[in-house]
Formats: sequence, C-alpha cells, structure tokens
Amino acid sequence: MSDTSAGGLDGLVATLRAQQTTLTERWMKLVFGDLDVEHSDQLTYRQLADHLPSIFEEICIVLERRNLREQEVAIERNARQHGQWRWQQGYRIDELVRELDLFRQVLHAAIGEYAHEHADFERASEEHARLMTDEIVSFVTLASIREAVSERDRKIDEYTGMLERANHELTLRQRLIGDLYESRMQVTRRVSHDLRNFLNVFSTALQLVGRSPAKKDTALALANRQVADMALLVDEMVEYSKVLGDDSALTVEPFELPALYDELVQASHGATEAKGLKFSGHIDPALGIVTSNRLKVKQVAYNLLSNAIKYTASGEVGLSMLAAGEGLWKLRVSDTGVGIGVADHERVFEEFERAATDDIPGTGLGLAIVKELSRALKGELRFQSYKGSGSVFEVTFPVTLAVDGEANAPDASPGAI
Repeated sequence: MSDTSAGGLDGLVATLRAQQTTLTERWMKLVFGDLDVEHSDQLTYRQLADHLPSIFEEICIVLERRNLREQEVAIERNARQHGQWRWQQGYRIDELVRELDLFRQVLHAAIGEYAHEHADFERASEEHARLMTDEIVSFVTLASIREAVSERDRKIDEYTGMLERANHELTLRQRLIGDLYESRMQVTRRVSHDLRNFLNVFSTALQLVGRSPAKKDTALALANRQVADMALLVDEMVEYSKVLGDDSALTVEPFELPALYDELVQASHGATEAKGLKFSGHIDPALGIVTSNRLKVKQVAYNLLSNAIKYTASGEVGLSMLAAGEGLWKLRVSDTGVGIGVADHERVFEEFERAATDDIPGTGLGLAIVKELSRALKGELRFQSYKGSGSVFEVTFPVTLAVDGEANAPDASPGAI
C-alpha cells in the first residue's frame, strides 16, 4: 500500500478538506429529509452543523496521521459536546445514532468518488480509509451517546430531587393542615365546653331563683360572674383571631420605653392592689427610645402581667425592662404564683392550655397570644417555672426592629431561661 504517494491518503485528506462545505451541506440535506430524525426539523442549519466542522477536521487528522489513538481525547471532547447539545435540542438516542450514520455514509461516498476519479488511489488505501472512518464515527457515536445518556441521567436526578423536595413540602403542608384542623377542632371543643358550662350555671341560677326567691341575690351574683367569664372568653378569642389573622405589613415607629413602662405599671396597679399583691418594677436607666410596634409590645407585656396577676394568690408580681446586650432589650415579668409543672412546659403556649384549675377564670389563650406577637416582633421568648414556685417570663426584643427582615433578629421560639 502506497499511502505516501500523491494518490494515497494525503491526497484524499486534501480533497475532503476542500469539499468540507459541500459534504456538510449534503449531510444536512440527508438529515433534514430523513423521517427517522424528527427533531432535526426544529433546528436551524447552524444548529444542525454545530460540531460537525470540528469532528470533520479530527477525522481528516486521523486519516492524515494514520493514528486514531493520538486524537482520541480531542475527538471525545467534541463528540461529548455534540451529544450534550443534541440532548438539549430534544434528540432521542436513536436520532443521534441515525444522523451520525448519515454522516458516515456521506464520508464513504466521498471516499468512493475520490477513488473513482483517481486511478492511482489503490484499493487497499480506499479500504483503509473506509475502515478508519467507520472506527472514528463509531467512536464519535459512542461518546455522544454516553454524554446524552449522562445528560439524561443528570436531568432525571434533578427532577427526582425536585420531586423529593416537592413531596417533602407537600408532606409538611399536609401536616400543617392536619395541625390546623386539629387546632380548629380543639377550639370548637373548648368553646363548646365553656359555653355549655356557662349555660349550665345560668340554668342553675334560674332554678335557684325558682326554688328559693330569697336566694335571688346569690343567683344573680352567680349569673353575673358567668357573664363576666363569657365576656372574657369572647374578648380573648377576638384578640387571638386578630393576632393570627393579621397579615398586614408590620409597621414600626420610635417610642419611649420609660413611657410605656409607666403606662403598664399604672394599668397593673389596680389589679394587684385588689388581690393584696406587692408590685415591684424596674426599668434600666440606659433604655430610652426603641423602634418597634408599640401596640404589639404593649400587648405582650399586658398579657404576661395579666397572667401573672391571675395565677398569683399571694406574694409579688414584678415587671422589668432591661438592656440585654448590643442592639437588644429585655422584657421580664415574674410572679410567685402557682407555677407551671415541668411536664407542662412543652404545651404551655398552646391554645386553651392552662396551669390551674377551673376556680381561676381564664381561657388559656394569653400565652398563645404572647407567642404569636413575640414571633411577629422578632422576639426571643423564654420562661422558667416550677409547680408552686412561681414563674419568670422573658422576651428579648431588638432595639430597632427591621421590618424588611434584613437585620439579624432573635428567634421567637419559646425556650427555657
């Protein structure tokens, strides 16, 4: 075989290079006209021929050097890119194989034409060129398929991950819906229970008047107490529903903490005095103006104070406002009341949970309201309490509340002090 003669592989390679544009157009015409390559109709001429020039040149180099191994890295790189592009363009594997087979057919035809036109191009050289072309195109096809399959697998992994995340979110939403449903059922059961109790007491009062008119005053006092308890239940449920249903943007404003402290002390004075309780208060002199939602801060403090007074039969109730490190201040409410057993610490902030018997009026919504308001104000809510030893509740607030959520703020989840 005379590969180095003018009519050998060098002449073939020179002719192929000279005919590259013609051969490319011939291949594209075949691809566009082939019914087995359906997705080619969606591509422009430029998209179809994307990596063909690079692959064509690698084939010429291999034929020129008579060595595929030296060009394997470059051929594989271009073939993998070709396979990736075809996958992104929507090709199926069989379409990818078919268009590369058409490319092989075009090259074979060009080799045959060259052999027909050059009598000195030996038969052995022609067969060698065809075999090397088959080997190169097979290598390109295999590398392209591997990349297309890898791309498909990456997409499958990506979609699987998306499905897993979506399934996880769906599970969380279902759990949330279940919790919400149970919460609503709990509200319904508790309100129904309380209303039934109120009605039973009213019925008892009416029966008492009917049986013994002389006990009318006792019956009226009993009825009036039920009216007051019912009003308390309605008021706290309205307040809690407003807290939960408030989806408006949180507004903040600068206000004086000392002024709010004085207002809370004055509001608590009558209730503590009526029960014979000592009230102690303290505000850190370093505290002045803070930026937050004044009404919600007041609601948190007022609910904590109301709870402390309600569950304290004797002793002391305390209110403190303290500096708590850089950019933070702390609201503290303490009492010497009935306290909360360790077993009840986990559920004390749930709706309608109470730390006392029915002889102390209340709905069990006060601390649930405090928890929701603290979360809205980016406050960190903590408490310490033991059965029969009183309680201490603390909420740490940012001195400046960032409503856009950019500033770092404490966590609002309840915890132990």
